[in-house]
Amino acid sequence: MLKVGLTGSIAVGKSHVCSVFRELGCHVLDADQTARQVVEPGTVGLQKIVESFGESVLAAEGKLDRKKLGAIVFADEGKRQLLNSIVHPLVIGEQNRWLRALEANDPDGIAIIDAALMIESGGYKRFDRLIVVWCEPDIQLRRLMSRDGIDEADAKQKISAQMPQEEKKKFADFLIDTSGTYEATRSRVVEVFGRLKEFSAGLK
Repeated sequence: MLKVGLTGSIAVGKSHVCSVFRELGCHVLDADQTARQVVEPGTVGLQKIVESFGESVLAAEGKLDRKKLGAIVFADEGKRQLLNSIVHPLVIGEQNRWLRALEANDPDGIAIIDAALMIESGGYKRFDRLIVVWCEPDIQLRRLMSRDGIDEADAKQKISAQMPQEEKKKFADFLIDTSGTYEATRSRVVEVFGRLKEFSAGLK
């Protein structure tokens, strides 16, 4: 089975790219979804977060208040690293279980894991190929402000908290630019899918 990492900065259109890959028959796992699962009430992940950040990051019903925690970690590099050191190993463990199960069921398939911090965490090294999704910085800024309902200053703070797009692009086997129309992005995804299929066939 071909294992592919997919990454990119905040608000660059990874979800759209992943939806096209799913449509084409790839297995896709969203690391954000996994990151939510590993900090559900009753998990070791949530327990460790509360031990590290205090009960103020919990909502009334005992769930993690992601906005409160986000406000803390986006403003403090040390706290962001602490959070990542708790969540990343748990997410990677879940991803590895998912990959093993898929490989048993579909050994000729293409498995894609979408994770924003794959390069920063070193997790990208586990994959056969790495796709980096990107878009022009002004488009990224507008998308983030619109998506999260935040002002320009907050959006810029969130973007600057991540590795610059230009740096991420250096790690890529394939680049997908989402600056244009949905159709243009889709065409590029189909092209990359064709290349992945060729590579996958060469593994057999």
